[in-house]
Amino acid sequence: MFWNCHSFFSFKYGVFSIKALIERANFLGINVLGLTDINSTAGCIDFVREATKAGIKPIVGIEFRSGDTLKYIGLAKSNGGFSLLNRHLSEINRGKRHLVSWAPALDDCFILYPFAALTDFRELAENERVAVRLKDLNRLRFSEWRKFPEKLVFWHPVTFSCTKDFHAHRILRAIAHTTLLTKLPDCAVADRNEQFETEEALRQALGEFSFLLSNALTIMEACSISFAFGEAKNKRVFGKDATTDYALLHKITHEGALKRYGLISEAITARIDKELAVIKEKGFVSYFLINWDIIQFAQRRKFFYVGRGSGANSIVAYCLYITNVDPLSLDLYFERFINLYRENPPDFDLDFSWKDRDEVIQHIFDTHGEEHTCLLATYSTFQLKSLVREIGKVFGLPTVEIEELIQNYGKEKPSSEMLRLVYVYAEYLKDVPSHLSIHAGGVLISDKPIYHYTATHLPPKGFPVSYFDMLVAEDVGLYKFDILSQRGLGHIRDTVTLVKENRGEEVDIHRIEEFKQDERIKSLLRRGDTMGCFYVESPAMRMLLSKLQTDTYLGLVAASSIIRPGVASSGMMREYILRHRDEQARKHIHPTMGKIMPETYGVMVYQEDVIKVAHYFAGLTLAEADVLRRGMSGKFRSREEFQKIKERFFQNCEEKGYEDDLVKEIWFQIESFAGYSFSKGHSASYAVESYQSLYLKAYYPLEFMVGVINNFGGFYQTEFYVHEARRCGAQIEAPCINLSKYLTSIQGHCIYLGFIHIAHLEQKTSERIAAEQRRGVFRSLADFLERVHIGLEQLVLLIRVGAFRSLGISRKRLLWEAHFLINNRPKNTGSGFLFDAATYTIPYEVPPLIEDEKEEWADQIELLGFPLVSPFKLLHKKNLKGVLAKDLRAYLGKEVQVIGYLVTVKYTRTTKGDMMNFGTFLDQEGEWIDTVHFPDVCKDYPFKGAGCYMLRGKVVEEFNFCTIEVSFMERLNFWTRDS
Repeated sequence: MFWNCHSFFSFKYGVFSIKALIERANFLGINVLGLTDINSTAGCIDFVREATKAGIKPIVGIEFRSGDTLKYIGLAKSNGGFSLLNRHLSEINRGKRHLVSWAPALDDCFILYPFAALTDFRELAENERVAVRLKDLNRLRFSEWRKFPEKLVFWHPVTFSCTKDFHAHRILRAIAHTTLLTKLPDCAVADRNEQFETEEALRQALGEFSFLLSNALTIMEACSISFAFGEAKNKRVFGKDATTDYALLHKITHEGALKRYGLISEAITARIDKELAVIKEKGFVSYFLINWDIIQFAQRRKFFYVGRGSGANSIVAYCLYITNVDPLSLDLYFERFINLYRENPPDFDLDFSWKDRDEVIQHIFDTHGEEHTCLLATYSTFQLKSLVREIGKVFGLPTVEIEELIQNYGKEKPSSEMLRLVYVYAEYLKDVPSHLSIHAGGVLISDKPIYHYTATHLPPKGFPVSYFDMLVAEDVGLYKFDILSQRGLGHIRDTVTLVKENRGEEVDIHRIEEFKQDERIKSLLRRGDTMGCFYVESPAMRMLLSKLQTDTYLGLVAASSIIRPGVASSGMMREYILRHRDEQARKHIHPTMGKIMPETYGVMVYQEDVIKVAHYFAGLTLAEADVLRRGMSGKFRSREEFQKIKERFFQNCEEKGYEDDLVKEIWFQIESFAGYSFSKGHSASYAVESYQSLYLKAYYPLEFMVGVINNFGGFYQTEFYVHEARRCGAQIEAPCINLSKYLTSIQGHCIYLGFIHIAHLEQKTSERIAAEQRRGVFRSLADFLERVHIGLEQLVLLIRVGAFRSLGISRKRLLWEAHFLINNRPKNTGSGFLFDAATYTIPYEVPPLIEDEKEEWADQIELLGFPLVSPFKLLHKKNLKGVLAKDLRAYLGKEVQVIGYLVTVKYTRTTKGDMMNFGTFLDQEGEWIDTVHFPDVCKDYPFKGAGCYMLRGKVVEEFNFCTIEVSFMERLNFWTRDS
């Protein structure tokens, strides 16, 4: 009888999680339940899985609404009906069909219309019904529909389980309507009685209309849905049939092996044959061919790409050029890639430049069709701070009071009951889904039409997106293809182009084996001089590389994984560095762990190490070990299967006679790092791209830094990439009307910042300037105004940033001329003047104008975000003394004073939960200074934004890397126009 239940996937309406809804129904002894979320099927598959497990018959459908107006509810009689409903909602979402009061023919579904909305009688189709609520009974007595009892069904929606749920629901509705709770219209809110009731109570309430309840039970009995969970539902055939597919995979793998290796050894042949046999047996042939087809398209379009993930452990993937990592040379663990017990295919994360990714996705849709293809969704959930802000707004609190609530959360008790309720409901609604978002790169390609599993919606991105997330997709057997974008590939692509344009040289960026042996690259790695280089540029990575003193590919592969949060927080990163640098430290390695992971000195560094330890150390099967690895992601930890494997791990270790302390230590390592770690193949793929970046930085540093700047991606702000370019020998120039482009450009050793960096300058203005540059240089301000249609506000921005300096006229005089020329421009004549722009001069004498260079620097800070001179020149106090970075080692254990320009701050917490910071600064010579700010210092001397700081503290060293443990910090004042 409860065929119209709402979960929190009725976004900003429902409050039940799927689990909570089922638990409540189970507690009340309900054995048939229907989930019909509002314009959403996000919860349907998980609902079917959980309800079936709980012994409840699941029914699914959709409640179709236009705004707050309910049009009708569709219940799926079967999987086919679910597909029809999904397709119908998708067509509405994509504007192919309008949502009107009457549903189209959806034969394998029941369509139920709200009685209260039916003003006129009309004949219903065989599958259509009228839904009647208790409050409709009096009106029903006198309605024409009373003559057709077989078409009437009882309707009792379920939206919440208690009064608190109801109030939470009202808050969600007010947030959705962006209105005060007191102004929320009644039509936007569910009835307070939309809760579970006993069948007896409902029959008694219905009285003579109890047949309505029987009719409802009848249609619920007629509905049935199930999914073969865990059974793969991806596209099964790439070409004509499975036989042809395997023949193609076999052929292109061996062709690729010849290209990769030249001479095919027995070891290569054996590994290929082993993998192909498993791929065929597991039904993953089409999965490999689809990824191969994507790479073929990328290669035809000359796109830069990186293939990574656990699939990088595969020699077949290497031969198909899906990845560029040779699993034999790196001894990559085959069972991490694939094994007979693994149901899901390996991960292939295919990275493309952010400029190319959409074209690749379009190719996938074109190849496999929108009937079978969609992007994968994620759920954006409400978080505490945003909830406090939103609830405060709907309560009508002033902005100042809301911000105080956010700042004081967990610190102070609210001063009133209303303020207390803000916190209460913020905590209550935390993690409730707010809306659908798009997964970073997941693409689904299904064998049956995608509507068998989900409806799709069409966000501004332009590609259809599912209603469920990755976990649900994997549960039902739809495994994603990861088509990701990253800025690092854009750096590389653009640098190669810039080198050709600026130096006339062709760069082959794929000579990875040569790069591994290159002394310039090795030197950059040992020094940690890696700014701008993919994945190895952060202060933490620069510090790690310096401590490791590694200059090998395998060393970089390991570093790419141990930098991840889990390894560092468990203390194993330090242990790895110690064992790497000191042979004596390796004597304490447990023999079994050392045998399992000799390359990493018995330290778990890669994801497959979890499988190895679980299998060889704890005696779990490969299938159990893989469940353990996947469970460490965090999102599976609550699953029963994971808890069983965890118990088995400890039980097996006890049976093997291991000491309790050892088992607990190893489990701590697994638990603390596995969810954040990479597979070795994944790290090796990252390292390949790092080597490409390192090569470009080593040999073409100026073009490389321009490439980094123009892709707006990296760990640091643009200012510091500009600084790095200057440190590498570039002459940095402000934007110039005659020499700059929209993006930053390079001519010889001169780098001209692009117009894109000027705050508030419109792109169309930049485009007009670029178009006129092709017609010749601008010779005067009047000439510029004659040729470029521009308003005074935009013109002033260009003058203030110094873009007209090639004219040899001061900025202040140009501002005079600008106002005169713009104000005297004839109206309705476009951009032209009624004079000869080439010879025109202002008809009066401009008084002498004095310009201070500090004013120019201040304008640069305002318009570019940073000055084009050393920031230390802007300090109000001069001649401040400080130790330079290069001299810190001479002061080990001593207190020093340094003057540093803040680059970045890392905020973290101690094991006790106290806030502490790690700072990165530049000294007066542009070299790095790294600082540690322990909790007491963090509290007494907090960071106060960008700028120069005076710091005092003790110089300490670990593994030959110097840092300053700060005891005092003060931000120094910059020069201002008023100072």
